[in-house]
Amino acid sequence: MNTKAELGRQGEEQAAEYLSKKGYEILAQNYRYKRSEIDLICKHKNLLIFVEVKAKSYTSFGEPELSVDEKKAAKVIEGAEQYIHETNWHGDIRFDVISIVKIKGRFEIKHFEDAFY
Repeated sequence: MNTKAELGRQGEEQAAEYLSKKGYEILAQNYRYKRSEIDLICKHKNLLIFVEVKAKSYTSFGEPELSVDEKKAAKVIEGAEQYIHETNWHGDIRFDVISIVKIKGRFEIKHFEDAFY
């Protein structure tokens, strides 16, 4: 049986692969700033995209994307502001959520573009 951390790592790998196949350039993984962590930072069509990945092995207590609440979004935004400052980014940005459910060894992926801000 997978641990929660292992499932999270697998989910982030699946999300990165999914986005790469859609033409996204992965710029950073697990970017940290203070108490903020951003799972994936990507570039796609002149957008800088900050991606929160949520993975579960069951949905009886709700879909993974529902766990991205205001508090979590605020932490991602805080980290994004720092990344923008560090890289001197002056273009548009977007915040996405990727929801992954692993059932019987198979990953089901949902991509929510412009999920919060």
